[in-house]
Amino acid sequence: MNLEEILEQGKKEIKEIIEASGLEKWRVKFLGRKSALAQWGKQFEKMPLDKRREIGPLYNQIKSELQKLYEEKLKSIENFSSEEFFDYSVKSPPAIKGHLHPATLVLEEVTKVFEKMGFEIVFGPEIEDDYHNFEALNILKDHPARDRWDTLWLKPENKNLLLRTHTSPVQIRYLETHQPPIKMITPGRCFRHEATDSTHEMQFHQIEGLVVSENASLANFKYLIETAIEAIFKKKLKIRIVPDYFPFVSPGLEIDINCLKCQGRGCRLCGGKGWLEIMGAGMVHPKVFENVGYDKNKYQGFAFGLGLERLAMLKYGINDIRLFHSSDLRFLKQF
Repeated sequence: MNLEEILEQGKKEIKEIIEASGLEKWRVKFLGRKSALAQWGKQFEKMPLDKRREIGPLYNQIKSELQKLYEEKLKSIENFSSEEFFDYSVKSPPAIKGHLHPATLVLEEVTKVFEKMGFEIVFGPEIEDDYHNFEALNILKDHPARDRWDTLWLKPENKNLLLRTHTSPVQIRYLETHQPPIKMITPGRCFRHEATDSTHEMQFHQIEGLVVSENASLANFKYLIETAIEAIFKKKLKIRIVPDYFPFVSPGLEIDINCLKCQGRGCRLCGGKGWLEIMGAGMVHPKVFENVGYDKNKYQGFAFGLGLERLAMLKYGINDIRLFHSSDLRFLKQF
């Protein structure tokens, strides 16, 4: 094979190369120590001087062109490898179908239940001010009830802005801009600076409800909650209403349901009591109505609130609230 044939063969074969391993084989074949070009180089040293003067320039030209072909192809392969490549002819694998988070499932179920009963769904800011989160709810600056809310302040120097500790300030904002009759619920995320354990998290979701009219009563509330609980748990459960204290309601109430595990006989889940607390409630305090400009002698109402994660724990038999925010697929795939 003469020098011109070596060059033509090299040009032909390098066009078909698409990856680095193939290019390396080409380099060995055309530029390596045992290549046809290298053999020409060995013969070149034995030729007479006049022959070398005749063939030398051609030999150097062929070698230079082969080297140039190699470098250009190498650069092309490197650039191609660094770019994102998508082969439209390759069939994609089947998509993995996701599903809703268990907390979202319960949230959607609860909101649908109350929507069917004529409630409006209202959302509000997660960053709140002191007035809407506390003072408008009859929790004054020096009131000992503030100790019940482990508050995360965003501006500790003036204690003005904070991460809301409950969704009750959304009710205040709604009352400030609307007139009775009112039926609303407000779901959302809340934050508290407290140690986490199997039943407490520093961030959690609440669903709070509010009904205001000229004749709203605890009898209305009892019927409403019994209906809602039956719809959420898909079965009729006994409820118990006992006194409790919240600064923004009077009287304050705690709502318990018959233990789902032992049906009231007493077990580890309910601490042997046979009852599980699911929400706090009560008649709206007259001071709250004054703060939003309502006539406390004309209007009355009731409010209630429950923890979304705790409701999901009861509904699905989950024993640790921290699982909701763990992003553990072993947990999430069960729903």
